Order: sequence, then C-alpha cells, then structure tokens
Amino acid sequence: MQVTVISGSPREASNTLRVGRALHRVAEQKGHSCAPVVDFHLSDVPLVGRGSLQAGGLTQFQDQLVSSVRGARLVLLAVPEYNWITSGEIINAVHQLGNKDFGDVFDNRVFAMVGVSSGRGGRRPALEMQTLVNKMISFMDKRSIVSPRLLESHETDKNLGTEGESLGNEIYDRTMDAFLDYSLDMAELWFAGR
Repeated sequence: MQVTVISGSPREASNTLRVGRALHRVAEQKGHSCAPVVDFHLSDVPLVGRGSLQAGGLTQFQDQLVSSVRGARLVLLAVPEYNWITSGEIINAVHQLGNKDFGDVFDNRVFAMVGVSSGRGGRRPALEMQTLVNKMISFMDKRSIVSPRLLESHETDKNLGTEGESLGNEIYDRTMDAFLDYSLDMAELWFAGR
C-alpha cells in the first residue's frame, strides 16, 4: 500500500519531523511503499487571502505535497502542538487544497492523525486536524475516511532520534506500531469495500 507521511511543523529539524521519519521507517519495515516525508519546514504555500495554489504553477514543495497525497492510499499527518493548537502553516495548506483544482486530494484515501509534543501533549492538535480534514471531505463531497485512532507522541525528543530512530522506549515503540497497524487496517478495509 502507498503511504504518505506529512510532517506539519514549520520548524527545521523539528520533533514532528522525527515522528514523520519514524512513521516512514516503520511503515516501510511493514512492507509498504512510502513517498519521501513531506517536510513543512520547506513550505511556501501562500496564506489564504494573500494568494492561492495555482495548478499550472506549483513550486517544488507544493508539487511534492499534492503529488504525494494524490499517490497515497493512507496519509499520515503528523502535527505539532504549540500552546495547545497546531501550526498555522498546516491548517492553511489544508484550506488551500480545498478547491476544484486540488479537491481530489480529499477523495478515496484514509487519513490518520498524529499529535506531537515535547511534553505530555499532542491530542488537541490531532483532534483539530481530524475535524478540519473531515470538514474538507464533507464540504468537497468526497469519499474518504479519517481514522478515529490518534497517536500522541509524548516527550518526542526522549523517544526518537533526529532521523526517527527509536531510542529504546518499548512502550513508545509499541504504541506507534499499534497505531500504524490500525491505520493500515483501516485503509485495507476501506479499499476492500471500494
């Protein structure tokens, strides 16, 4: 199954990117094909109201974002927690994709959310993204599903190295593995019935 991982943090070498790399690594270990991690540190998506994505003139980052989602059956969206909410860049990008030129990114795939924190958080930004992506699917009248299971990455820098390698916390590793198994199962069930 084709899997895309999006790291929604605008910070360079962020904890969210660590989680994205870990998800990518584990999904490949499970035998799934993964596009390169989409790193929002490189984002140049214009702010809503100040510009819009142009189908015929996508930048390198914009093209990677759109094409990696279009090529995926399962989209794993890792979002950072800043003051109990997520980054404006990832919220803006989801809004920018909600038009006739790009609305197909919300069609015929499964989305699963991961909240990333340096402390004991992550749930709220993941729930925000569940709500936003569900709204886009509904508003665009598309046929996709947002998985109900979240992954909360707590104390990320204590559990994952900079390249997403495990630092040996068995509970953390087991939780990520179970989340991926669930998300992959949801995608297999979704596509078996289509």
